[in-house]
Amino acid sequence: MAIAVPYLGHGVGLRPVHFPRLWDGTAAVDWFEAIAENFMVAGGRPLAALDRARGQAPLALHGVSLSIGSTDPLDEAYLRRLRGLAARVEPAWLSDHLCWSGVGGHYAHDLLPLPFTEEALRHVVGRVVAVQERLGRQILLENVSSYLTFAHSTLAEWEFLGAVAEQADCGILLDVNNVHVSAVNHGFAAERYLAGLPSDRVAQIHLAGHTDMGAYLFDTHDGPVIDPVWDLYRVALQRFGRVSTLVEWDDHIPELDVVCAEADQARAVEAEVLGAVHAATA
Repeated sequence: MAIAVPYLGHGVGLRPVHFPRLWDGTAAVDWFEAIAENFMVAGGRPLAALDRARGQAPLALHGVSLSIGSTDPLDEAYLRRLRGLAARVEPAWLSDHLCWSGVGGHYAHDLLPLPFTEEALRHVVGRVVAVQERLGRQILLENVSSYLTFAHSTLAEWEFLGAVAEQADCGILLDVNNVHVSAVNHGFAAERYLAGLPSDRVAQIHLAGHTDMGAYLFDTHDGPVIDPVWDLYRVALQRFGRVSTLVEWDDHIPELDVVCAEADQARAVEAEVLGAVHAATA
């Protein structure tokens, strides 16, 4: 079956620097996305802020530690904590990354790419199915930005991601910035990536800034979305229609109003593109 999630509009990431806007009730956003690991605690200010955010707007939980592509056993304690957090805040959905981030019990503190092979596909699909059984719900998996490829990959990244989503019956969190970063780094057409994904599996979109290092692009989430990423977002809207979209800003974080202005721009782009599509098909 296809992934079924609500349309939430255009949200922002929930970051501690903006917690005061929760306390005074001025954080007027469509929805929040919270990094799940930051709130897997017994109490304190972070969890109080999460409860406050959930009381003010819809919420999604986004993880960074699932390590779905690792050969290590699934972290059962982590999954129990994640399920408990989800039971507390009732998120619209849960997501994590299509990557590995640790092996042999050692955590790399990074989102590392996979080889895109049939063997890796079977491995990841089995783990996603197991995770969804333990959590009692479907999850979304996000494409990561990458800086190397594996010589023995036999599938394109978009083919691999689409196959995981369909075979494991999960959703896709499409990071448009990451597609652009990887396309530039590896020399493929970003539009081809979008065209190769199953349209009924894309349930959320990420937008973010990155850093041009000269020889490559580096995914830093430390600035506004640039024009080529906005252009690719337009292509994504034409391909996938209305999809809940979130602006990530994780370093050099500005005032909340600046981040919300990026979300407002995404809203305007959506209205522009889908209004034009509607007019063309009317």
